[in-house]
Amino acid sequence: MESGIRVQGGGSGQPLLLLLHGLGATSEVWDGWRPLLERRWPGRWLAPELPGHGGSKPLSQYSFESLAAGVAALLPPDEPVVVLGHSLGGVLGLILADKRSDVQVEAVVGLGVKVAWSADELAKARALAQRPVGWFPSRDEAAARHLRVSGLAGLLAADDPALDAGLREERGQWRLALDPRTFGVGAPDMPALLAASRARVLLARGEHDPMVSDAQLAELGTSAITLPGLGHNAHVEDPEAVFALIAPDGGTRG
Repeated sequence: MESGIRVQGGGSGQPLLLLLHGLGATSEVWDGWRPLLERRWPGRWLAPELPGHGGSKPLSQYSFESLAAGVAALLPPDEPVVVLGHSLGGVLGLILADKRSDVQVEAVVGLGVKVAWSADELAKARALAQRPVGWFPSRDEAAARHLRVSGLAGLLAADDPALDAGLREERGQWRLALDPRTFGVGAPDMPALLAASRARVLLARGEHDPMVSDAQLAELGTSAITLPGLGHNAHVEDPEAVFALIAPDGGTRG
């Protein structure tokens, strides 16, 4: 663990592929990518756990900027980086790609980023951030909650070992490792983030993703793509289809 952040990774050489999970998830969402990265990614890769998630330490205060700063501390300033970020991770990728950033981001793929928020949705997120940590009498019940929070319900089983990183057990009681305050980050200013990016940006969504629509992406006026037949967690459903967006022989590196 570096800088209080749990990190998984592999490979060698450049460019660095930075895989950023979404709100409520852990770096285990990238487990299915390991064989693919070994075969096809030419450089090294890192999959950090965002602060307040899984095995990474919580922050005193959460914002897009503070979360991105935790990730930036892991990255050498002179190494070219390609970012694939899911949901919240996509927003952080854009912050890392800011013209004022020391991180040398070449390209960002933001997958399933929620780009439009209603006042009611923001109020619900603030309410979640203020809730105390919930405890469950069994691992299965806590795992079921973790699956719902991370959007992975129906994609992973409650007894999947990949969920262990997102759970904590104390004296026979179970809770999510997630710090509830992470829900309070608010809504990203997508037009400003896109305007400030020095990297090539591609926004992507699964065809059945209820969090973001084609019309909302079109309004932003940047490159966008819809992946047929996939949902919000397209990177878990079909790693090959999402990898094609950042593949060395195509995607954002073309």
